[in-house]
Amino acid sequence: MDDDVDVVESWRHLLARHATTWCALDRELGEKHGLGVSDFEVLDHMCESEHGKYRVQELADTVHLSQSALSRLISRLEKAGLVCRDHCMEDRRGVFVRITDEGRARRAEALPTHRAVLRSVAPVPR
Repeated sequence: MDDDVDVVESWRHLLARHATTWCALDRELGEKHGLGVSDFEVLDHMCESEHGKYRVQELADTVHLSQSALSRLISRLEKAGLVCRDHCMEDRRGVFVRITDEGRARRAEALPTHRAVLRSVAPVPR
Protein backbone atom coordinates (compact mmCIF):
# COMPACT_ATOMS: atom_id res chain seq x y z
CA MET A 1 0.00 0.00 0.00
CA ASP A 2 2.86 2.41 0.78
CA ASP A 3 4.21 1.80 -2.73
CA ASP A 4 0.87 2.97 -4.17
CA VAL A 5 0.99 6.14 -2.08
CA ASP A 6 4.54 6.87 -3.26
CA VAL A 7 3.61 6.30 -6.90
CA VAL A 8 0.53 8.51 -6.64
CA GLU A 9 2.49 11.26 -4.88
CA SER A 10 5.21 11.11 -7.54
CA TRP A 11 2.59 11.25 -10.28
CA ARG A 12 0.88 14.26 -8.71
CA HIS A 13 4.21 16.02 -8.21
CA LEU A 14 5.05 15.44 -11.89
CA LEU A 15 1.65 16.80 -12.98
CA ALA A 16 2.00 19.87 -10.77
CA ARG A 17 5.50 20.60 -12.06
CA HIS A 18 4.34 20.16 -15.65
CA ALA A 19 1.33 22.47 -15.13
CA THR A 20 3.44 25.15 -13.44
CA THR A 21 6.05 25.03 -16.19
CA TRP A 22 3.47 24.94 -19.01
CA CYS A 23 1.58 27.94 -17.59
CA ALA A 24 4.77 29.97 -17.14
CA LEU A 25 5.91 29.16 -20.68
CA ASP A 26 2.48 29.93 -22.12
CA ARG A 27 2.32 33.29 -20.37
CA GLU A 28 5.86 34.41 -21.28
CA LEU A 29 5.87 33.12 -24.87
CA GLY A 30 2.41 34.56 -25.47
CA GLU A 31 3.08 37.98 -24.00
CA LYS A 32 6.55 38.46 -25.46
CA HIS A 33 6.36 36.60 -28.76
CA GLY A 34 2.74 35.85 -29.62
CA LEU A 35 3.37 32.09 -29.49
CA GLY A 36 1.75 29.30 -27.54
CA VAL A 37 3.83 26.53 -26.01
CA SER A 38 2.86 24.03 -28.72
CA ASP A 39 3.62 26.63 -31.43
CA PHE A 40 7.09 27.09 -30.02
CA GLU A 41 7.66 23.33 -29.62
CA VAL A 42 6.82 22.74 -33.29
CA LEU A 43 9.16 25.52 -34.43
CA ASP A 44 11.89 24.38 -32.04
CA HIS A 45 11.78 20.76 -33.19
CA MET A 46 11.74 21.82 -36.82
CA CYS A 47 14.82 24.01 -36.33
CA GLU A 48 16.60 21.12 -34.66
CA SER A 49 15.77 18.67 -37.45
CA GLU A 50 18.36 18.02 -40.13
CA HIS A 51 16.28 19.42 -42.99
CA GLY A 52 13.89 21.79 -41.19
CA LYS A 53 10.91 19.68 -42.14
CA TYR A 54 8.85 16.78 -40.82
CA ARG A 55 6.13 14.50 -42.08
CA VAL A 56 2.95 15.44 -40.23
CA GLN A 57 2.69 12.11 -38.37
CA GLU A 58 6.34 12.26 -37.27
CA LEU A 59 5.81 15.78 -35.98
CA ALA A 60 2.64 14.73 -34.11
CA ASP A 61 4.62 11.99 -32.36
CA THR A 62 7.48 14.37 -31.58
CA VAL A 63 5.37 17.13 -30.02
CA HIS A 64 2.84 14.76 -28.41
CA LEU A 65 -0.27 16.11 -30.13
CA SER A 66 -3.06 14.29 -31.88
CA GLN A 67 -2.98 14.56 -35.65
CA SER A 68 -6.14 16.72 -35.63
CA ALA A 69 -4.74 19.10 -32.99
CA LEU A 70 -1.48 19.34 -34.90
CA SER A 71 -3.31 19.98 -38.15
CA ARG A 72 -5.09 22.98 -36.58
CA LEU A 73 -1.82 24.23 -35.12
CA ILE A 74 -0.05 23.90 -38.48
CA SER A 75 -2.86 25.84 -40.15
CA ARG A 76 -2.39 28.69 -37.65
CA LEU A 77 1.38 28.68 -38.10
CA GLU A 78 0.95 28.56 -41.88
CA LYS A 79 -1.39 31.59 -41.84
CA ALA A 80 1.22 33.43 -39.78
CA GLY A 81 3.89 32.56 -42.38
CA LEU A 82 5.96 30.49 -39.92
CA VAL A 83 5.63 27.12 -41.69
CA CYS A 84 4.48 25.84 -45.06
CA ARG A 85 3.29 22.48 -46.35
CA ASP A 86 5.06 20.60 -49.13
CA HIS A 87 4.04 17.42 -50.88
CA CYS A 88 6.36 14.45 -50.64
CA MET A 89 7.86 13.72 -54.06
CA GLU A 90 8.20 9.98 -53.33
CA ASP A 91 4.68 9.59 -51.95
CA ARG A 92 2.09 12.03 -53.31
CA ARG A 93 -0.17 11.31 -50.33
CA GLY A 94 2.54 12.40 -47.92
CA VAL A 95 2.77 15.96 -46.65
CA PHE A 96 5.78 17.63 -45.13
CA VAL A 97 5.66 20.65 -42.88
CA ARG A 98 8.64 22.93 -43.41
CA ILE A 99 9.72 25.88 -41.31
CA THR A 100 10.07 29.19 -43.14
CA ASP A 101 12.74 31.84 -42.67
CA GLU A 102 10.17 33.86 -40.73
CA GLY A 103 9.50 30.81 -38.53
CA ARG A 104 13.22 30.41 -37.86
CA ALA A 105 13.48 34.09 -36.94
CA ARG A 106 10.45 33.93 -34.61
CA ARG A 107 11.83 30.82 -32.90
CA ALA A 108 15.24 32.52 -32.50
CA GLU A 109 13.57 35.53 -30.86
CA ALA A 110 11.56 33.32 -28.49
CA LEU A 111 14.36 30.84 -27.68
CA PRO A 112 15.98 32.88 -24.86
CA THR A 113 12.57 33.39 -23.22
CA HIS A 114 11.76 29.67 -23.47
CA ARG A 115 15.08 28.58 -22.01
CA ALA A 116 14.99 31.21 -19.24
CA VAL A 117 11.54 30.04 -18.11
CA LEU A 118 12.71 26.42 -18.12
CA ARG A 119 15.79 27.33 -16.05
CA SER A 120 13.75 29.31 -13.52
CA VAL A 121 10.68 27.08 -13.19
CA ALA A 122 12.00 23.60 -13.95
CA PRO A 123 15.73 23.53 -13.21
CA VAL A 124 17.54 20.31 -13.95
CA PRO A 125 18.29 18.39 -10.71
CA ARG A 126 21.99 17.94 -10.10
